[in-house]
Amino acid sequence: MDVIQAIVLGLVQGLGEFLPISSSAHLVLFPWFFRWPDPGLTFSVALHLGTLIAVVVYFWHDIINLVVSGFTRPCSNDGRMLWYLAVASVPGALSGLLLEEQAETVFRSPLLVALALALMGVILWWADRRGRKIRRIEDINLTDSILVGLSQALAIIPGVSRSGITMSAGLMTGMQRETAARFSFLMSIPIITGAALLTLKDLSLRDIDISFVLGVIVAAIVGFLAIKYLLQYLRRGSYLLFTWYRIALAALVVIVYLYRS
Repeated sequence: MDVIQAIVLGLVQGLGEFLPISSSAHLVLFPWFFRWPDPGLTFSVALHLGTLIAVVVYFWHDIINLVVSGFTRPCSNDGRMLWYLAVASVPGALSGLLLEEQAETVFRSPLLVALALALMGVILWWADRRGRKIRRIEDINLTDSILVGLSQALAIIPGVSRSGITMSAGLMTGMQRETAARFSFLMSIPIITGAALLTLKDLSLRDIDISFVLGVIVAAIVGFLAIKYLLQYLRRGSYLLFTWYRIALAALVVIVYLYRS
């Protein structure tokens, strides 16, 4: 992989992992659009490491508070939240393990990705419009974590978007926009960690080159900025912008597919 491709895919991963637009869809579509070779397992590790660094750095103080409270004050708000996040991570982890082969083959069809992008865009818009948007992070309970966790299992399909489906589920339980996003980002930590560890075991030192390093750095910086500015935007803006983007991208995929056929 050349340097330009590494930078572009790092940028795509950093934005797509945290914005509700699906990083997996973009990592399928960009090589397909530009006829680039498959970036491969090694670069997948780099991208996961980059976004893991981004979310851990941004939520560093929250993570410390959650872990300490979870084991010393499990009945406090932060203590309960740690275990809610653990419960919410189980469905996504199981779907990743059980459907890993399909995720790398069947689910990567451009037309399926386009369908998932558009459909999830409509769901995101509907959830944003119909949700009560009154509940804060301290109002989240076990039922919420189970429902949002179950929704995360669908993110194995490129185009659904882990952040998009979990934010939609959060909105449908009555969470505020920023609360749904924050809960989604905290949920991403165990999922991204697990994905990185699963692929890291097959990595050797000779696989680490300039493209790998650039992928980590770009994904980390862009991911951090995506988290920061999305949370700021959601204090006053809606998810409609992302719905229009998803539908436009899905339409472009269909047009390109038909043209090439």
